[in-house]
Amino acid sequence: MDGSGLVIRGRKVVGGIAEGEALVTTQTISGWGGINEADGSIIERRHDLVGQSFAGKILVFPGAKGSSGWSAFFHMTRINGVAPAAMLFTRMTTKIALGAVVTRAPAMTDFDTDIFAEIRTGDRLRVDADAGTVTILSR
Repeated sequence: MDGSGLVIRGRKVVGGIAEGEALVTTQTISGWGGINEADGSIIERRHDLVGQSFAGKILVFPGAKGSSGWSAFFHMTRINGVAPAAMLFTRMTTKIALGAVVTRAPAMTDFDTDIFAEIRTGDRLRVDADAGTVTILSR
């Protein structure tokens, strides 16, 4: 089986529904100094996604690192139209919670399975944060 059709359950942080391509990293992301808020790209030099953009994608990552400025930079991605379509993360902190709220993208955490083992970059996902589900539509 290729994993498509798999439904992962989790907890809503920000409600809403989104579909899109997954962009997966097992590294936390620094908002202040780690992302370019003008184009949604990762600019943190040692990050495994450096040079890639999360604009319009479903960002799958552990969570935020760095200062409380994290949410301001992700808020700017929303204003600039380059925010993630949704965010799935595994480590709830005040930084990521506030960042998810100001980004206004569907966001979830506390999954019933290891999302890093199940979701790959390029997978097409449907996130229904209101229902608490992530569906892998295709690989």
